[in-house]
Amino acid sequence: MAMQLSQLEQNIINLYQKGFPLCSHPYRAIADELNSSEDDVISAILTLDKAGMLSRIGAVFNHKKAGSSTLAALAVPEHELDDIAEIVNQFEQVNHNYGREHYYNLWFVVTAHDDKALIDVINSIESLTGYQVLVLPMEASYHIDLAFKINFAESATGKH
Repeated sequence: MAMQLSQLEQNIINLYQKGFPLCSHPYRAIADELNSSEDDVISAILTLDKAGMLSRIGAVFNHKKAGSSTLAALAVPEHELDDIAEIVNQFEQVNHNYGREHYYNLWFVVTAHDDKALIDVINSIESLTGYQVLVLPMEASYHIDLAFKINFAESATGKH
């Protein structure tokens, strides 16, 4: 059964896939734009997140201007995967950590302020986990500016 979304939830989905307010109180700014309250906006976002309708809320950075980063992976025995993932997740420089069905089954992105700091983090991860990190630096950058305008009225009636 499909979840019935409130008008506020629909507006948040359609209006803030891009153009999220860059200010000290972004949820208040959204509330002001949508004639709502900050608490209602936060509640709507939490509801959407709990329902699995949000993958993340956050900025997309130009990594070359922000410092140094790389995709990385570990080959970890399945029975150790959760424990090793916890170790990797302790590093504030690590994000996008996820398991995959592959020999290299724990993938993550490491970002640091420069190349030396990036190598230091990777070395620390290897030291703490006991596994060698496969480093996969980006060879080419592609800007994908993706957003979807959803017609909730058609979705509710089953029309496409």
